[in-house]
Amino acid sequence: MKRNLMIPYLLMIPLGLGCDNEKHSASSAAESAGGAPDAPTNRVAIPPTVRENLGITFARVEVREVARTIRVPGSFELSPEARREYRTMASGRVELKVAQFATVQAGTPLFSLDSPDWRELQQGLNETELNLEQAQASANAMGPLRAAHKQHHAELEQAVAIWTERVEQLEASRSTGVVSDEDFARARATLATTRSELAEVLESEAELRLRQAQVEAELNAHRERFELLLVNASSLLSIPVENLIERSPDSPQQHPRWREIRRIEVRAESTGVVELLGVTNGAWANESQLVLSTVQPDQLRFRAMGMQADLPKLANAASARIAPPRTTGLKIGDSVAAELQLGLDAHPDNRTITLIAKPAENRPWMRPGVSAFLEVVTEGTGGKVLAIPRSAIVKDGITHVFFRRDPENPNQAIRIEADMGVDDGRWVAIHSGLMRDNEVVLDGAYELKLATAQSGTSQKGGHFHADGAFHDEH
Repeated sequence: MKRNLMIPYLLMIPLGLGCDNEKHSASSAAESAGGAPDAPTNRVAIPPTVRENLGITFARVEVREVARTIRVPGSFELSPEARREYRTMASGRVELKVAQFATVQAGTPLFSLDSPDWRELQQGLNETELNLEQAQASANAMGPLRAAHKQHHAELEQAVAIWTERVEQLEASRSTGVVSDEDFARARATLATTRSELAEVLESEAELRLRQAQVEAELNAHRERFELLLVNASSLLSIPVENLIERSPDSPQQHPRWREIRRIEVRAESTGVVELLGVTNGAWANESQLVLSTVQPDQLRFRAMGMQADLPKLANAASARIAPPRTTGLKIGDSVAAELQLGLDAHPDNRTITLIAKPAENRPWMRPGVSAFLEVVTEGTGGKVLAIPRSAIVKDGITHVFFRRDPENPNQAIRIEADMGVDDGRWVAIHSGLMRDNEVVLDGAYELKLATAQSGTSQKGGHFHADGAFHDEH
């Protein structure tokens, strides 16, 4: 409504309003006195009030490779790695700790699970730990017993050696009559008894070694089972094994941490936003059931559909950028460099091929589902040219015009006939009337065209040059 109300106001503005009030008064007085009227001008005043009421915006002239640019529409979507699911590792009752669309950081509690399966695993850990302690005690007891047997074995071997030597000496002395037959028989009996005891010790040691092997096997079996149960608990609780076996400082009995855990608590693995809640609070969930999922909104990719006829050009693309949609409040030149990859699938009915682009950085206007454009610069002979947005050019009769902001007076716009070249559907090359860093009117160009056309500037049988000089048509 403001734009419609301001158009009549613009029609009443002399095109030379860039002059001050004194010059305007002098010009009016000259006309009243029969003097010559002001010369035509292609300038129109756009003071701040007019710009605000008409919503006039500006776009900066860019140096672009318009002839070699292929523009295709598409939309943003989340990358596959942007989504993370949190499921139950055991059945139990779920207590949610977060709400949908809440932002969570790594380590934030998401939900807790009251699970009988966890208590069964705790019981298995308890029993295995007890068996392990008993097997360890048995293994520890085997050490002193083996040491005693070894010492006894050594003593008996020494005794056998001594008595063997003693019997030999007695046998050598029997011929002299110094040693009686009774002494000799007693020595031989002692040697036989010692040898018998040594044989029993050797047999006992064999049994002892067998028992020790059995105890060590039992100990290793209990140890491996306990370690396996700890790994299962670590997977279930998402807590490292070394943390599970730590002594809990809150436990008066100094129990390990795994014994003090009553509920399974699931925490966020990374930063994200809660996208979906798969269960209601307090519901019973089965094993591997989806509880919630989170997404990282900044992990985006762009999907577009290119024409199969452009496949050779797209395959050898020099660069690619993602341009924002044409929306009020977004700068038309706020594009982002992207890494282009041709999709694996093509569509024979539509004669298109999937294009995937990964933006090099994020912008506030990048969100899943937002439409935008993929600009692909292909290999070719076309060079860089000065270009302005196609929407900045309006048609006035049989000519096309645009309005360049006066570099010397930002409150004036200069009407210029468009000397257009190639365009890519959004940007058009301009051969004359522009320089780098110039600005052109984007929103509001149509209203300025109406103002300049209705004032008679474009209907006097002449034309303007870019410098503002007016030439009559002959």
